[in-house]
Amino acid sequence: MRAVGVLGLGALLAWLPPVPADTFSALRSVRQARGAEGRLLRRLRAYLREESARLRRLGRFYEKVRALHQDPGASVDNPLLAFSLIKRLSSDWPRLVHSDEAAENTRALHDGFEEVQQELPGAEDLEGAARALMRLQDVYGLSVKGMANGVFQPAGTGRPPLYSPGRRVALSADDCFHVGKVAYDTGDYYHSIAWLEEAVSRFRLSYGSWNPEEERGSLEDALDHLAFSYFMAGNISHALTLSREFLHYDPSNQRVTRNVAKYKKLLASGGDRAGGPLRRPNATHLQSRDAYEELCQSLGAQPAPERPPHLGCSYETNGSPYLLLQPAKKETLRLQPYIALYHDFVSDAEAETIKGLAGPWLQRSVVASGEKQQKAEYRISKSAWLKDTADPVVRALELRMAAVTGLDLRPPYAEYLQVVNYGLGGHYEPHFDHATSRKSPLYRMKSGNRIATVMIYLSAVEAGGSTAFIYANFSVPVVKNAALFWWNLRRNGDGDGDTLHAGCPVLAGDKWVANKWIHEHGQEFRRPCSRDPRD
Repeated sequence: MRAVGVLGLGALLAWLPPVPADTFSALRSVRQARGAEGRLLRRLRAYLREESARLRRLGRFYEKVRALHQDPGASVDNPLLAFSLIKRLSSDWPRLVHSDEAAENTRALHDGFEEVQQELPGAEDLEGAARALMRLQDVYGLSVKGMANGVFQPAGTGRPPLYSPGRRVALSADDCFHVGKVAYDTGDYYHSIAWLEEAVSRFRLSYGSWNPEEERGSLEDALDHLAFSYFMAGNISHALTLSREFLHYDPSNQRVTRNVAKYKKLLASGGDRAGGPLRRPNATHLQSRDAYEELCQSLGAQPAPERPPHLGCSYETNGSPYLLLQPAKKETLRLQPYIALYHDFVSDAEAETIKGLAGPWLQRSVVASGEKQQKAEYRISKSAWLKDTADPVVRALELRMAAVTGLDLRPPYAEYLQVVNYGLGGHYEPHFDHATSRKSPLYRMKSGNRIATVMIYLSAVEAGGSTAFIYANFSVPVVKNAALFWWNLRRNGDGDGDTLHAGCPVLAGDKWVANKWIHEHGQEFRRPCSRDPRD
């Protein structure tokens, strides 16, 4: 079990504008990239308009000269036609051939591209986006063929699709090839085989027809990578079959010819190790992966045992004058660990204000490992921190959280409000909010460990994104404007192992949350120790 404390202390932030990067890690960045493509599209439209006009002029010139050459009566014996010929050859043709108009049109397109180039995703984003599709495939048990056809349905089951988009979009052969190649390049043959098989299937259907979106990949490329993937997986006979198919299209390729000879020799010596299905790699060494994925697949709607009478909904004032006129709408979800959901905790306007304040400052979320902070494959999102002085809305939210929790949220007893936007397939694998080591950066605040968490859902999503509590064996779906509260520590100060939780990958939608982490110090008389040292 990986126990990771989250590095995200507002007091440690340097307030510098973020550098555009990691487009795939926040949907807000993806939307910005879409806006940049819209500007490129307008540039391309202008380019096509100018080029079309230029080509029409060339076409008229061509038709005029061709008509003269095909007219038996248009003899150069006629001095006017002779003059016209000499003028064309000495003036019109050189001007046409040496015209800068095409270059100027192309230069304008290049200039437009350079204007937005800093906003465009790069190779790292393409890799991150490909890994996001593989993550959705794994966590939600989706079929690669179904995903390529725009269908989000669990593989090999009669269950309905987990998500049905209003407009189904299929992936091209080249799209599938690039996802498979990302896996191939890292030696992940479990995923490369599935995606390259789909790429080969689609390339075969369109072989010989040119598609501008597929000129980078080809059937030969896909066959080459797929054959080697099967070879590395131990299925030499299938690697041989695919390599022979490759040579059908490119018989002069010496490297693949040598591979065929090598595969034949290995098969003759009994080297084929083809067996059962490939095992999926566990890149982040997650020990609770199966339980985590089962909870994510339930989308927060898994069957639950009969609800005890002490669980339910109520209006709560918590003894606070702040809540007398508008009590909190509390739903107690679990007693161990204690988890409550406060419905309608923020308004739509407040949620939009908080997202708007955080948006310009979003940077790739990091995690703490020991005393260091770093990006991690098991946390894909961007985050920003807001002081309570950032806006009256943030200040009002701080007061509301203090009222419902009964805890002291004044600095340094709580961290700044962290606002998070999840990206393509954005997730956070199972982790604890509290520190599990005294070396954690959380202790730099000199206010103890994180005693409690308030997590506010600032948006709705179309599918996925649930908060899964692994050992408690239940998950909470995204409920727009609601706040989730739980204790991270027991009353004796020890971490509560039952709070191991995860943010399931967002299957579809734009997930925003705001986190408030409250520390031990300052809460001594608000949540006192129990007489029972085990509590």
